[in-house]
Amino acid sequence: MQLFPSFLYRIWNSPVPSTVIYVVLVSGIFSKVANLFPSIVTGSVITTIGLTLIPVAIGNMGNNVPEPTGQSLLLAAITVLIILLINIFTKGFIKSISILIGLVVGTAIAASMGLVDFSPVTAAPLVHVPTPLYFGMPTFEISSIVMMCIIATVSMVESTGVYLALSDITKDPIDSTRLRNGYRAEGLAVLLGGIFNTFPYTGFSQNVGLVKLSGIKTRLPIYYAAGFLVLLGLLPKFGALAQIIPSPVLGGAMLVMFGFVSIQGMQILARVDFANNEHNFLIAAVSIAAGVGLNNSNLFVSMPTAFQMFFSNGIVVASLLAIVLNAVLNHKKK
Repeated sequence: MQLFPSFLYRIWNSPVPSTVIYVVLVSGIFSKVANLFPSIVTGSVITTIGLTLIPVAIGNMGNNVPEPTGQSLLLAAITVLIILLINIFTKGFIKSISILIGLVVGTAIAASMGLVDFSPVTAAPLVHVPTPLYFGMPTFEISSIVMMCIIATVSMVESTGVYLALSDITKDPIDSTRLRNGYRAEGLAVLLGGIFNTFPYTGFSQNVGLVKLSGIKTRLPIYYAAGFLVLLGLLPKFGALAQIIPSPVLGGAMLVMFGFVSIQGMQILARVDFANNEHNFLIAAVSIAAGVGLNNSNLFVSMPTAFQMFFSNGIVVASLLAIVLNAVLNHKKK
């Protein structure tokens, strides 16, 4: 059984090696943008990350349908309430896994209401070992390669904002070398994704909120989690458990996480000197407004596909605008 349609394979797997080469080659140059991200830029980008993700949470809270039911809204509200109560009245380990507890309890409540579909768990095999290059050896198509390189560039811009957000949350400084290593790690993940017949991997903005909310700021738990996820990948029944989480429950957890990301960006902006530099108002206002407004917008639907990819991604738009406006308006300050 194919893991995804063959046409997606042709679009994705054929340019994988070339995309990885591209990411590795440009990562050193791209990493030099670290000095273009002062607090006004970083704060604007991180705020935009949170604000552009909140509509995703709201959509899930309403079960992604035009007319949400009362049950969906109730489940989402219960999940949010559980997470809030755990964060208020508990400490330590329990507090750090408040999102997980909210998801588990919310799903259990949904199951008691008959709103959980267990068919994905039933249908999943007990053990499955992925077959490398299941669809055959990659082929090379120049149009697909160019398109994937454009997508990789967009991804690196977005990942830069994610890295800087994590740096601010963990209070661990980031420089051009660490940015370069991050881009190359993503390139390696893309290569592994192509080999094992799946989609590309990149830094997900959603996880910034999880780091902030859990308070876990070291990499060691990530290593354990990675090994655990690899094991679950060989046991599809366990992996299928993630599929049975109702969208309203997931949306409730997302709302809390993405709200934290937005506030993190605002905290950075609070450290910016607005009183003595009115240009900072313009930089933050224009970049955040454009990033939130243009995210997933159909404003550029008549434009070429590559143009749409760049300017329909709110995080990319906010990053580019904040960098350019800061370079132009604050050039005397540097």
